[in-house]
Amino acid sequence: MKIISTGDWHLGNLFHGNDRLAEHQHFLAWLLKQLKEQQPDALLVAGDVFDNGNPSAAAQSTYYEFLAEATRACPAMQIIIIAGNHDSASRLEAPRPLLSRYQVEIRGTVQRSWQEDAEHSGWVNHYEDLMIPVTNRQGEKVVVLAVPYLRSDRVTGNSYSEGVNSFLQELTARARARFPDCPLVMMAHMYAQGADIAAQDASEKIVIGGQEEVNLSGWTEHPDYLTCGHIHKRQRIWHTDWARYTGSVLPMSFAEINYRHGVDLLELRPKEPLEVRFLEYTPQHALCVLPEQEEGASPGELKKIIKKMLPDRPQHGELSDNFCYVVLKVKLEKVDNEVLKKLESWMEEKDAVLCKIQKVLPNLDLSTLTQQQPLTSVEDILNRNPMDTLREAFLLKHNRDMNEQQTARLQELLQGIGQQLNN
Repeated sequence: MKIISTGDWHLGNLFHGNDRLAEHQHFLAWLLKQLKEQQPDALLVAGDVFDNGNPSAAAQSTYYEFLAEATRACPAMQIIIIAGNHDSASRLEAPRPLLSRYQVEIRGTVQRSWQEDAEHSGWVNHYEDLMIPVTNRQGEKVVVLAVPYLRSDRVTGNSYSEGVNSFLQELTARARARFPDCPLVMMAHMYAQGADIAAQDASEKIVIGGQEEVNLSGWTEHPDYLTCGHIHKRQRIWHTDWARYTGSVLPMSFAEINYRHGVDLLELRPKEPLEVRFLEYTPQHALCVLPEQEEGASPGELKKIIKKMLPDRPQHGELSDNFCYVVLKVKLEKVDNEVLKKLESWMEEKDAVLCKIQKVLPNLDLSTLTQQQPLTSVEDILNRNPMDTLREAFLLKHNRDMNEQQTARLQELLQGIGQQLNN
């Protein structure tokens, strides 16, 4: 039994304002090639198919064209897709009756019904709808447990984590009872506790405070394998051999510059451990941060680095098919728009797209500039004048203090807020 698992496509994504449709088509063409070569029994897509709940017509067309090509190239293959937190569950599942006729199964949300009798009243989940058997050419069977992103209205318990725990364990127990002799492969979309995400500029939608973290580390009666979407870095979950994030197919921010991309090939053989092989994909457009060191470079140094490190744009002036995305880190004593314009003009000669100019200003001694003592306790923060915090934020962004007019307007705003709170 061969299964290819992937997820977090984010079709329709804009990268610093740049349409990535051609990049996604490049990935899907590569994936189609892997399908033709491997001829898997199933393709699993673990959510975040689209980047938002209202994808463009072009993004949807790319998605359906891929499904048509994949089913044509692998007529015996079953495709199973779940909704992620970026997807519109209802939109993704709308063509389910049609696609199921072509061995494409969509699970956008958990089906449920209201039941009321003498002993029980409330919503009842249709767990059986999430159990999808996959049979290969030799008649061997695997059951895929397709769990879309569980929104809070679909879980019950004292916390979100507890509710998801209960749901997944109940689903697994029921599947074991219904298919006692079949391996279980679960596909879900969630934020597993302990998952490694970027410290800065993380592109996953993570709820502040860890309210959507799911801790299943002590789960003993787990499925044979869990493939998961949502976190963009390819990694094991809970340091186990049976649970893994496949990662996103493209880097979604410059914080993901060193991530590896691709799909997992699962091979299940009777009475043998499940084998996972990584099929690596190289995105069409590389990410590049210049200079590589943290502190940045002066405008003159950056000009030399740009000339040396980046290829020239083709003579006709159009970008090539393999241009790179670039961030420039420039050291400035103060914000200078003329310098920024020069950097942009230098980049226009290169086969690259300038995504961002990161201004590196000298370190500021805020306690000296604002004549404030350093904060050492929660009480210091609570008792601090909000105006001092706003002044420091302005200094960090603009490398200069606010003028009298700006100060007066902020003081007026703070007074108005104070009056509203006291009323």
